[in-house]
Amino acid sequence: MTAVYEIDTWPWLEGLSRRYGRTVTLGDVPGEVWDELQGFDAVWLMGVWERSPAGLAIALTNEGLRREFHHALPDLSDKDVVGSPYCVRRYEVDQHLGGRTGLEEARRQLRKRNKKLILDYVPNHVAPDHPAITEHPDWFINGTPDDLADNPTHWFKAGDHVIAHGRDPYFPPWPDVAQLNAFHPGLRKATVETLKAIAEQCDGVRVDMAMLMFNDIFARTWGEHAGPKPAREFWPEVVQALPADFLLIAEAYWDTEWALQQQGFHLCYDKRLYDRLAHEDAGAVRSHLRADRAYQDRLIRFIENHDEPRAAAAFGPRHRAAAVAIATLPGATLWHDGQFEGRRVKLPVFLGRYPDEPVDEDLRAFYGKLGKVRINTGEWHLLDTHDVLAWTWRDGDSRHLVVVNFAGSTARTRVRVPWFPEKPQWRLTDLLDGRVFDRSGNEDLYVELPPWGFHVLQG
Repeated sequence: MTAVYEIDTWPWLEGLSRRYGRTVTLGDVPGEVWDELQGFDAVWLMGVWERSPAGLAIALTNEGLRREFHHALPDLSDKDVVGSPYCVRRYEVDQHLGGRTGLEEARRQLRKRNKKLILDYVPNHVAPDHPAITEHPDWFINGTPDDLADNPTHWFKAGDHVIAHGRDPYFPPWPDVAQLNAFHPGLRKATVETLKAIAEQCDGVRVDMAMLMFNDIFARTWGEHAGPKPAREFWPEVVQALPADFLLIAEAYWDTEWALQQQGFHLCYDKRLYDRLAHEDAGAVRSHLRADRAYQDRLIRFIENHDEPRAAAAFGPRHRAAAVAIATLPGATLWHDGQFEGRRVKLPVFLGRYPDEPVDEDLRAFYGKLGKVRINTGEWHLLDTHDVLAWTWRDGDSRHLVVVNFAGSTARTRVRVPWFPEKPQWRLTDLLDGRVFDRSGNEDLYVELPPWGFHVLQG
């Protein structure tokens, strides 16, 4: 089981600079700050690469983005807008954050604490001022002057070329990025070389919108502009050239998780579970969890990241129940900086400063206890329940039972625990609140839980 902690690097460092009264970069983060990240196997420093001046200029003049920025930061100034970390000009660590030497020191500090370092890779697009625009324009989706005239928001002029803005097939183009051509052999080779260079600086990458590079999806998105479909898929060709122990995490949507796993990704986003935890009931969650264990072991579960609303704001009363679920299921977990303190404002990735928000001390204490629960090893069984969610873990002599009332009304039910018949009496300790229950092993366990209540029981 891997627990990954995502840090929005630029505003995180800005917050540390205010906390310590000096400029803090990746190279001189105080040791006590790294020590605070105990309980995680990996740290994802989101947004370390060089941001684009051209992309920043576009963001500063985009009225829709400006409204979003002001909503997050009512006292916004232009210096707070630092550009999108997914509008990459070069895969070089931004000097404002400490440059490559700063990242090397951050990695050294994480290694001292037995933690992996995860960075970003964006395969679908780059900034409009990326050097490849002029050096290798054939790596991009190219159009014609007529394309530009007919759809000026979809295309832009770059020297003698008309190049597409990046997009996925379901939304309008992103105005600050240029679309790479996943079918071009030169681009595929360049992707391998870029990822090899990144692999020298970290232990893995979170790959942005990884499924956009599938042959069928790319062909559907770009049609004849992409050229003929290659015989091989994009990712197997890339993955086989990378170190075997280099962790690959796919941001995945549209039920592409299994295919991405088969193409070499170690972990894939479980967005389907997120949606069910956020918006649906226990039956929908239970149905999702009936998937094969080997498949679930390679999913990364979350209730918040930089793309989603803050859990404290979006999940309401189901927040803690959902957190208990993802923390105790098979697979990996992704946690987000500020989630444990109850931050409610979703910060646009273009901004370099968090708004001031009060800490929810009760929530932080809850997450402090939940973070110490590491039970996701051994045999896992999803129990056949109807009005609650329940599963067990068994690893050697260790026994755990998780019961979650994923509903807004009190639950009173009995749970058949597969290992209860092993002993006539069980003493069950709730790892989150310390309560102790003595129960007979000869009958099903009676459980009564308040709305959105839960037990994490050790037998």
